[in-house]
Amino acid sequence: MKRIYVGVAIVLLLLIVPFTLWHMKEKQPLAIAIIDKSVSTDSYREHLGLHWLLQYERYEKDGQPYALADDYFGAVPSEDGKTVSEHVLPTDYSAYDVIYMADTYGVFEDDLAERTGERSAKVYGGLALPEWQSIVKRLSSEEKSLLVAEYNSFASPTQADVRAEMTEFIGVNWDGWVGRYFHELDFRKNEEIPQWVVDDYGDTWQYEGGGFILVNDLTEELVVLALHEHVEEAGIRVQFTELGTAQFDVENSANYNYWFDIVEAYPSAQVYANYEWSLTKDGEALLEQHDIPLQFAAIIGKDRQYATTYYFAGDYNDTQTVPSFYKMRGTPTLYRYMQLFSDDAFYWTTYVPVMTEILTQFQQKNVEEVAIPDELHHNARINGEAFEVQLDDGSWQAITIKGVNLGMGKPGYFPGEAAITEEEYYRWFEQIAHMNANTVRVYTLQPTGFYNALKAFNAQADEPLRIFHGVWINEEQLVESLDAFSTEPLEGFQEEMRTIVDVIHGNAYVPTRVGHASGMYDADVSEYIAGWIIGIEWFQNMVVGTNAAHESIGQYSGTYFETKEASPFEHWLAMNMDYMLKYEADNYHWIRPMSFTNWVTTDLLDHPYEPTPETEDLVSVNPNHIYTKGDAQTTGQFASYHVYPYYPDFLNFDETYLQYVDHRGNTNSYAGYLPDLRQAHDMPVLVAEFGIPSSRGSTHHNVYGWNQGGVSEQQQGEYLVSLFEDMIAEDYLGGLIFTWQDEWFKRTWNTMDYDNPERRPYWSNQQTSEQHFGLLAFETMKIKVDDDINDWQDVTPLYATPEANVSVTHDEAYLYVKLRGEALQKGEARILIDTISNQGNTTAASLPNVTMTNEAEFVIELKQNGQSRATIDPYYDFYNYLYAVQQNPPLIANKMPKPLKNNGQFTAIEFVLNKQLTIPATGDVIPYSAYETGAMTKGNGNPEADDYNSMTDYSWHDDTIEVRIPWQTLQARDPSQREFIGDVYKDGYDASEHVEEIYIGAAFLNEAGDVVDTFPAMQQQTIPSFAPYTWETWNIPKSSERLKKSYTIVQQAFATYD
Repeated sequence: MKRIYVGVAIVLLLLIVPFTLWHMKEKQPLAIAIIDKSVSTDSYREHLGLHWLLQYERYEKDGQPYALADDYFGAVPSEDGKTVSEHVLPTDYSAYDVIYMADTYGVFEDDLAERTGERSAKVYGGLALPEWQSIVKRLSSEEKSLLVAEYNSFASPTQADVRAEMTEFIGVNWDGWVGRYFHELDFRKNEEIPQWVVDDYGDTWQYEGGGFILVNDLTEELVVLALHEHVEEAGIRVQFTELGTAQFDVENSANYNYWFDIVEAYPSAQVYANYEWSLTKDGEALLEQHDIPLQFAAIIGKDRQYATTYYFAGDYNDTQTVPSFYKMRGTPTLYRYMQLFSDDAFYWTTYVPVMTEILTQFQQKNVEEVAIPDELHHNARINGEAFEVQLDDGSWQAITIKGVNLGMGKPGYFPGEAAITEEEYYRWFEQIAHMNANTVRVYTLQPTGFYNALKAFNAQADEPLRIFHGVWINEEQLVESLDAFSTEPLEGFQEEMRTIVDVIHGNAYVPTRVGHASGMYDADVSEYIAGWIIGIEWFQNMVVGTNAAHESIGQYSGTYFETKEASPFEHWLAMNMDYMLKYEADNYHWIRPMSFTNWVTTDLLDHPYEPTPETEDLVSVNPNHIYTKGDAQTTGQFASYHVYPYYPDFLNFDETYLQYVDHRGNTNSYAGYLPDLRQAHDMPVLVAEFGIPSSRGSTHHNVYGWNQGGVSEQQQGEYLVSLFEDMIAEDYLGGLIFTWQDEWFKRTWNTMDYDNPERRPYWSNQQTSEQHFGLLAFETMKIKVDDDINDWQDVTPLYATPEANVSVTHDEAYLYVKLRGEALQKGEARILIDTISNQGNTTAASLPNVTMTNEAEFVIELKQNGQSRATIDPYYDFYNYLYAVQQNPPLIANKMPKPLKNNGQFTAIEFVLNKQLTIPATGDVIPYSAYETGAMTKGNGNPEADDYNSMTDYSWHDDTIEVRIPWQTLQARDPSQREFIGDVYKDGYDASEHVEEIYIGAAFLNEAGDVVDTFPAMQQQTIPSFAPYTWETWNIPKSSERLKKSYTIVQQAFATYD
């Protein structure tokens, strides 16, 4: 009996002690705003796990334990489970310490049905921009705060602008992919397979057994990883990093069984855990085929001065059941073992200890205040003719400024969408620094990722990258008002100055604005800002208008700048330079070297050889009229100019410059201009922009071949180095290359009429020089055009016979054609292209004695003598229409005075270079000039080849020809939507036609010029209807980054300058 009493006592003790210990634990007041928009039933599953933990750890709100059904914001289910109402999210979170985003996906009609997962209408859900901004307002306040977000916090139906801000803020990159492991993929056996899989695939769904379903939430792509074929073991685990183990005192995790995001952490974030799965080689290949990361983060955190954030890339707090009791210490430990092999094991082994530690550490967090210097601080200065920076030991070092300009464009986006990610910026900073550059210039407020990446990169770099930061002004408002003092542009300019100063000090939240970067800016990069270069290339007529409207304004005298003999516009510049320095000095006790953007068009020199003086030599903006005052005399002022070798035109005609002998002993008009500009200034001068585009198309020519386009990547690099050397030889501070990356959204004056301006970022126009100034290319280059036909292995031939074949494919830049046949060893070839309906030719002089059933707009003539070219039906020739028909008087002779369809002619494809010019100094008339852009270059288009030539149009090896035809050569307005120029004689300048397909044929000729074979095969000298070629339209262009050959050339040159 005694033993029984002892046993009972022990049992009672085991029950009473944990119960007593729980009650002895102090209550913890903590105001938590739980957001759960996906509550469709009274299980409250998406925040059930968090609620149990809060009760167990005795966290309370207003002195009461958290209530599962009441203490959250989001969807509220009805009693019958058929509808939901809303507990509206707060607009003011100032009363909350913690914000927990359990789920924002929402409730859909299918959630109220028997089997869930079908695509159905949204009842309620998604995070709206005002809701996110209210959250950020709390997180950006100067009181400590904690944000924890889980899977489905930013996915659809949350809109893209909110998603972009959220992912930047929490430090993750997400391309839309989510996934889940299913123990049975056959939906007939497993009702957890989403209904939309059943609806979309039905009987075609042949998967069974275990495996992963990966779905792209943005593109609706689906990938299945089958057990044993693609993954060796069932399930996926969370593996803690060393940092995560130290942070949470957790090492091992059970398998995670629910949906997860495939995300990667930005460089400024910390990865506490990664997902771990057992991919086979076939699995890795399948993921790579779909651009899905092989490894991705599970728990990501960012610790700011006031705000701490964590992102769980899964439904970690989602659990089926929790214990009905919680008032016993040690319950999580008990359940960790009891539930080790259940579906809830992850909750107990991972979520509970991690979340417990997160809340504990937040409670213990002490905010460290950032001290503002008592005295005015600077770490860069103009010292005599040198630009100096302060080193870590306090000493000063003169540097040669060598770097790049960095714009905000990338494929698929206009710059105002601010789409470049922190991850991309960090990678670019690595590459720029590796190029031996020391400086990057930006023109305006950048996305938050720029500053985060800069701080993270410089923190680990041997030598930091320094930034010249610009301030943009609304050019359209200036052009409209022709007065810089007008209220709207001036107030906007000064507001932008204040914002950018706050931003570089990590002290700004910029609300979402259309066409601008926005978000939470909390990375203090002020120590890396070398100086300011404010403004834009000033519109000449605006400068004239400002001077006329304010001619009696007098001189400016401020705190840091004053003017002498200044024009009203120079007065305006000094006023704004002073405004910006004063704002930063007053608020942050920092001061920096100052400059404003200028260009050759408004330089302080006279140019008697400029053929268009009414625009390019109309007025001067003179930096010498602006003087530093007070503390600004310590940091100084420098002049900044954009100087290109091909524009304005006087650089090609000024006899003094053309006869100038440079430091190499060569005549050099660019080097001739530089000393005149330098010697005219009372301060050091920086060439803030210079560049050579490696585009196929050309816009301006230079007498030495330093053209705006039409140069190879090799030439681009050589010319850039030559121009930089000229600057250094003429005692400039240095030079900044325009630009780091190619920018697809750009336009050029001689091609802008051809394309759809709303769709420029979605394809790469090789004919537009402005798009290809970069040292970094974006491209798919699906076919290398290099005599190696392995690229074509997955392309089904359009035509095939035992003796010959014709294949066609495409990417975002080119239409590719491969021809193979014995006749090509000594003969010639023609590619016949019919792009739009009801026009074109059925005969061509280059196809003797042959008639086409199709009406072709283009014939590509491929010849052994190297004189290959693309030719066009003159009725369809937009160049002829623009300059011979629309212009009055015509600028060129009309190739077809009487518009006639099916005229049997094909003519050269040309682009304009210059209209007729007159040189004022001599009276010489320079005639209208154009060039044949349809002329084709034979070469090797593979960037990895020793004889690579980026200007290659085709390769020809034995019996095989590979050709790449730029989309604009075929007069595509937008290939991403299959849009081509239409019938301009019928529908006018804007004529366009969206096609379902284009039609392509080919012909082989012998050495005598006779047609010996056609595709399709001709019948009685008539080629039947061409085979159609079509492609899926796109809105997200595919591309990869590639450092151009010019990068290496610049890298080697920059290495020789300190």
